[in-house]
Amino acid sequence: MNHVNLIDELKQRNLISHVTNEEILKENIKHNSISLYCGFDPTEESLHVGHLLPLITLKRFQLQGHRPIVLIGGATSLIGDPSFKEKERFLNFDNKIDLWTTNITKQISSFLNFDGFKNNAVILNNKKWFEKINILSFLRNIGKHFSINTMINREAVKQRIKRSDQGISFTEFSYNLLQAYDFFILNKKKQVSLQIGGSDQWGNISAGMHLINRISKKKVYGLTLPLLMQSNGVKFGKTESGTIWLDPKKTTPYKFYQFWKNIEDSDVYKFLKLFTFLECNEINIREINKYKNNQIIHDKSYLSQYMTRLVHGEENLLAAERITNILFLKNINEIKESDLHQLKKDGIPSIEVNQIKDLQEALILCSLAKSRTQAKNMIVSNAISINTNKVTNKGYIFNNNDKLFNQFTLISRGKKNHCLIYWKSIVLKFH
Repeated sequence: MNHVNLIDELKQRNLISHVTNEEILKENIKHNSISLYCGFDPTEESLHVGHLLPLITLKRFQLQGHRPIVLIGGATSLIGDPSFKEKERFLNFDNKIDLWTTNITKQISSFLNFDGFKNNAVILNNKKWFEKINILSFLRNIGKHFSINTMINREAVKQRIKRSDQGISFTEFSYNLLQAYDFFILNKKKQVSLQIGGSDQWGNISAGMHLINRISKKKVYGLTLPLLMQSNGVKFGKTESGTIWLDPKKTTPYKFYQFWKNIEDSDVYKFLKLFTFLECNEINIREINKYKNNQIIHDKSYLSQYMTRLVHGEENLLAAERITNILFLKNINEIKESDLHQLKKDGIPSIEVNQIKDLQEALILCSLAKSRTQAKNMIVSNAISINTNKVTNKGYIFNNNDKLFNQFTLISRGKKNHCLIYWKSIVLKFH
């Protein structure tokens, strides 16, 4: 098979934190189609942007002819991975995890090809084998291969043991064995020879390699991806208002789009390498020319469009761009009612009212002005817009024409400060 040297490409993209037996692995994937896996524990109802890196990396392997296997941790999520967590996880119930598993499986399905390919992707759930396992057999046949001394000396465990206020329960301590058994089962049943995961999973991946070597005497591999921080020091995927989820009900496509739009300039080309399929050489050329002809602005737009289309599809990308054009380019005529509901949910600050006396009061309620005097000065100084139209009448009173779709009014102060008024009453009483 004619494979690109994928490991070298991953290194060029800064996608490798650790890799075992690199040269042997490179030769193996160059000449053979392998099966690899990555695990996702359903500890929330949705994946977030931090999960995109392993999913896209699985896609890179699939495009080179390898078979990606996604393992949903229906069983391991009942335990909780202690890796570099400051305190014990809250234990979730089976029915909640089953629901979350359904949601996450649906999200993952859009990233990989599952039909019509020789190397079609597979989604499995480790609940299938752990439900049948006998604890005595597990301890006798699996537990005997693990040294407590080695397990205690794992960095993630040592950090917790040192914390007198937290420590680590036997439940979480056992997680390492469970994930190792996953790798063992997948190697035995599905011929999986490579596990990938975040760099915080190195201890768990190593445990699986150790178990397979002890029982099956087979050579398998581990590869970890970097855990990302943004250049502004914020954990990747976090904003001031919380986590950026893949579920559009938790994070609207507009807010998702804006997350990528608002990344630091210093992160643009790093993220293009990590998340997109543009050639590295092309990205390097773009970076060299980033200050010519607004290249960096175009590249940030490309990244925003690419990631939003990947996660939410073309229609939601168009909606996100339409909302952006309305807020920043003032083209209100294109807006749709669904766009305004996105904005109300988490796009911009919003308030719900039955009625408002006048524009001055609206500015105060929207936190765009601190007092009537300040509000009055803003209006007469040409700083305030209603539905992108400038208003300079300091005594302006709202009328029915100000209500978009009979429900919404967009108030703006300058170019970047907006508030959406949602009128709860169908018929408004104006003074």
